[in-house]
Amino acid sequence: MKKRKANYHRNKAKIKKTIRELYHAHNGSPGYRIIHIYLCRKGYDISRLIVHKYMNRELQLYSISRRRKLSYERGISHKVYNNKLKQDFNSPEINRKWCTDFTYLFLTDGSKRYNCTIIDLYDRSVVAGISDRNITSDLAKRTLQKAIDSQPGIDLHKLMLYSDQGSQYTSKDFTEYCEGLGITQSMSKAGYPYDNAPMERYFNTLKNDLIYQHYYHSEKELYRAIEEFAYVQYNHVRPHSYNNYKTPYEARYGVI
Repeated sequence: MKKRKANYHRNKAKIKKTIRELYHAHNGSPGYRIIHIYLCRKGYDISRLIVHKYMNRELQLYSISRRRKLSYERGISHKVYNNKLKQDFNSPEINRKWCTDFTYLFLTDGSKRYNCTIIDLYDRSVVAGISDRNITSDLAKRTLQKAIDSQPGIDLHKLMLYSDQGSQYTSKDFTEYCEGLGITQSMSKAGYPYDNAPMERYFNTLKNDLIYQHYYHSEKELYRAIEEFAYVQYNHVRPHSYNNYKTPYEARYGVI
């Protein structure tokens, strides 16, 4: 009996130590659900409720979350498209529904930079992302072309690109670019940013897990960190609840 009790406390202490290590290794961003997935992948046979008890109640470790401050850039619209997606954020096939948006970031000197990202709604993977000094239709075009180039064999005539009604996406330059490629554009209603919830969630994760945890003194440092986060941490390491807690890479290619 004493031996069994000693083993229980020894195992509990080991699990709590691992929880603490995982929590700090990911800068305090994961909640108990994500920590539970990490523990299972390390071979622990433990329920989500026990992880919640150890992490939140006993260790007092909670996921860090911060709200994104919304900002809208005004400009002249050339063409506005209807909302064909209608908040149907599920896609049965790869490269059929992409979402895109911009977010802003800051260097330590207070100067602002912008990131444009495209994610695939099939698995929530980041298909492409580019950061730059200005929020322009050219940045949106370059990000779209980067995404296309990363997907050999993609049928652009079956692709829907979903965005807000920002001037970068409604401009003559961008809309004609999409039309020329055969891409269908779909747009959320003006003033409804949460019509593009998957992008909101990605940018929230990017900022909570990376941007708010570090100081960036140069463009090169910031841009490199964002790319490494998107293509390595987010796509290959971080489990996503949409994919039943598989990473986007695992969901996309059916691997564990």
